[in-house]
Amino acid sequence: MEITTKFIIATEQGRNLLAALAKEIATEKFASLLEPQQLEDYIAKKFDDKNLIAEMNSMSNQWLVVYKGDIPAGYAYITSNGKKPKNMENVRMMRIADFGILEKYNDTAVRQSLLEKCLTISKSYDRLWIHEYKENPLIAFFESEGFVREEEIGELEEFALASVFLVKDKM
Repeated sequence: MEITTKFIIATEQGRNLLAALAKEIATEKFASLLEPQQLEDYIAKKFDDKNLIAEMNSMSNQWLVVYKGDIPAGYAYITSNGKKPKNMENVRMMRIADFGILEKYNDTAVRQSLLEKCLTISKSYDRLWIHEYKENPLIAFFESEGFVREEEIGELEEFALASVFLVKDKM
């Protein structure tokens, strides 16, 4: 089955697709870590139409969807905004702010396609970083692709979950 990764824009169809995909992925990702109300509040706030329109129309952001055949399998959100590792405050960096793949489509080819597009977008920057919760199973994938875990440990902005920074030098 063909795997492709495409940019997604803030049309009604694009927002609806991204919101549905993001809600399902967030539920898979955080259901065992958060209280149900906390997860529901996070999804309602982060993926409501008004917020998505603002985020998708920002010149600092890029949104991608990876497809397995014609089926949306995951997405990535890339931005120049966000909390950087402390020792890299003055470095030109892009951030993978969100990277998720539905469990039923989470295979090497799908992950690779989505990450390759993220790397292409970030080519003109010195580094690419990810700030993710410490137990995320995708961390091993990112490390296998050249991301290095920073010693700095913190908490995710949205939740009180232990987090790590992963950084990849210029592509």
